[in-house]
Order: sequence, then structure tokens, then C-alpha cells
Amino acid sequence: MTPFDRTRCRLRAHPFTLDAALAAGVLACMVAGSFVEPHGPEGIDWGLRTPDPLSLILMTLGAAALVFRRRAPRTVLALAGGVSVAESVTGDPRAPVAMCAVVALYTVASTTDRPTTWRIGLLTMTVLTGCAMVAGPLPWYAQENLAIVAWTGIGATAGDAVRSRRAFVQAIRERAERAERTREEEARRRVAEERLRIARDLHDVVAHHIALVNVQAGVAAHVMDKRPDQAKEALAHVREASRSALGELRATVGLLRQSGDPEAPTEPAPGLDRLDDLAGTFRNAGLSVEVARTDQGTGLPAAVDLAAYRVIQEALTNVQKHAGTDAHAEVSVVRVGPHIEITVLDDGSGEDLDDTPGGGHGLLGMRERVTALRGTLTTGPRYGGGFRVHAILPVEPRTSAAQDSRP
Repeated sequence: MTPFDRTRCRLRAHPFTLDAALAAGVLACMVAGSFVEPHGPEGIDWGLRTPDPLSLILMTLGAAALVFRRRAPRTVLALAGGVSVAESVTGDPRAPVAMCAVVALYTVASTTDRPTTWRIGLLTMTVLTGCAMVAGPLPWYAQENLAIVAWTGIGATAGDAVRSRRAFVQAIRERAERAERTREEEARRRVAEERLRIARDLHDVVAHHIALVNVQAGVAAHVMDKRPDQAKEALAHVREASRSALGELRATVGLLRQSGDPEAPTEPAPGLDRLDDLAGTFRNAGLSVEVARTDQGTGLPAAVDLAAYRVIQEALTNVQKHAGTDAHAEVSVVRVGPHIEITVLDDGSGEDLDDTPGGGHGLLGMRERVTALRGTLTTGPRYGGGFRVHAILPVEPRTSAAQDSRP
């Protein structure tokens, strides 16, 4: 910051001091101008003419009023206009007292709206010029009278220009602040959505694989003594489920790494092409699962494909945990027009998931996934026992659908 900028900032921080300095400067200019004799015998006379005492008093009053121009601009204008009228009527030769009225008019114009500036400016110009022409000692066509019109017009115009510039700068500043707030809110919203998405992925991965590990570990413990071969097979499934859980957790947590961290895993996100493998893991855990599909050949967007896989995974996990040991699950994936419908049914005797103490996160995660893609999800108990999960997801992404709908 330059010395000039520092001085300007200090003056802006102390406006009363700035106004006092301005008043002193205006008074010095008026006193200096009062020594000029405009009607000498040979034109303008720069002699050492002593101003009249009344003119000095009027100049001092007008300059002193400018000290308070920010606090009461219209009152200061009225006072400065009054002393200017008194000088124009009584002064001969006339002193430039109207200078304080011009400064006061500039202040009023810079602090009010344009219509008010027009009204006050025309009123000031008419009063000062009319009094000087009608009651002053000079002829009505004297250049001093016409100068009052010019100077009052300049003061009002300059004040209005400064006010317009301040309003323009303020509008730009407010627009920039709103844009900054909008960017911050958008960033916070995206962070919250990403955290929620990662939380859903972690819940789906952990709930699915830990449920399988729990079931297989129970089987191994139950048959360890009498059927060690079956216990070894169950432990092998435990190992495979834990390895899959670690792999998916590593891929999910890799999304949280910073730009300078090691490269994140590049394994693609699971989709419906791995549905048979998913059903196989549940069959190995003892759950009877049937899969029926009529969507072969349907290309799905990555987000829809992942959401469909996670909905089926979470629904089968809930069947494994809540439907009972003899439950049977049916999974169907059907293409219906521009949507793909996913249904998971079971005939278990377990209680409703929404009534399970500490439960509900899986259903909530499924609903959030489906809603984020503009789909619908319905869940609830079936008539005669069991539970039903039904999801409808759009096959086309939202951007493509919007483009197709344009004429």
C-alpha cells in the first residue's frame, strides 16, 4: 500500500477531520477570492482589497457549516444557501461565498436519490440566482449571476455521479459476496452428499460381509467337532467374505485420499453383472436364493447399476439377518420401458425391519440411493408373512432424459 493510500484510509476512518480540513480549504479559497476586484477601471484588479467584515463573517459561517455536512447535509445546505443569498444581496463587490453552497449541494446529491437531487438542485439554483439577479447590486445579466447557475449545476451533477458510482461498486461487492456464499454452500452441500454416499457404501459393504462372516463362523463352530470338513469349508467362506469386505472397504476409503496420496484402487464398482456372484455368497451362507432376470443386454448408467446392486445386496443381507434360518428369497430384475424394476421377496417369519431395535439404516440407505437417481422405493411386510423390497430406477440418466424431451 502506497503512502497516499494509507493517508486516504486514515482520512476515511476519521470523516470529521476530513470535513474540517475541507472546510478550512474552502474558507481559504473564498478569502483568497474576495481580494479580486472584478470591476476595476482596467478590468480585473488583483490589488490588495480588504474584504468587508460582513463578507468575512458570512464566509466563516458558511465554511464552519461544512464541518457538519455528513451529519445534516440538508441543514448545512440551507445554512450555506442562506449566507450565499445574504452575500449576493449585500456584498459590493461580491465575495465568492456561494462556493460553500456548491459544496453543500454536492454533499446532498451524493447522499440522496436522483429525483431528490433534481428537486433540491433546481431549488438551490433558482433561489441563489434569482436573489442575485433581482436584489443584488449587479445587473441581472452579470457574469457572476450566470456563474451561480453553472457552479450549482456542476455541484449537483458531480454529487449524483459519485452516488451512482458508489451504488454500482456496492452492487458489484454484494454480487461477489453472494457468489462466494453460494460457492461455499455448494461446496458444503457436495461434501455432505459425498459423506452420505460413502457412509451408505460402508454400511452396505460391512453389513453384507459381516453378516455372512457371522453365519459361516456360527456354522463352523457348530460342526467343528463332528464334521471338520464342513467346518473347514465354512471357514473358507469366512476367509473369502472377509477378503471381499477388505477389498471393497479399501476401494471406498481410497476415495477419501488427498491428491498427493498413493493412487487409489482402480477396480470398477460392482453392478448387476456380479449379481450371480452375490447370490452365490448368500447360498454358501445357507440362504436359499433364486434369481430371475429379463434385463439382459440392457446398458445401465454406472450410478444406476451400482444402486441396483446395492439395493439387492442390502435386501438379501436383511433377509439373512432377520427372516430366519428357513427363509427363501427371490430376486427379480425386469426392464419395463424406460425403467428397471428390482424386487426382492422373502417368506421368512422375522419381525418387521422398521421395528428392529437399532435397525433402519439399511432401508434408509436404500431409499436415499434410489431417491438420488429420481427413482422410487417401496418396502414393507408381505401378506401371509415375509418382506418385500421393490425399487424402480430410470435406465437413462437425467441429463439424457432432459435432452430427449427437448423439441
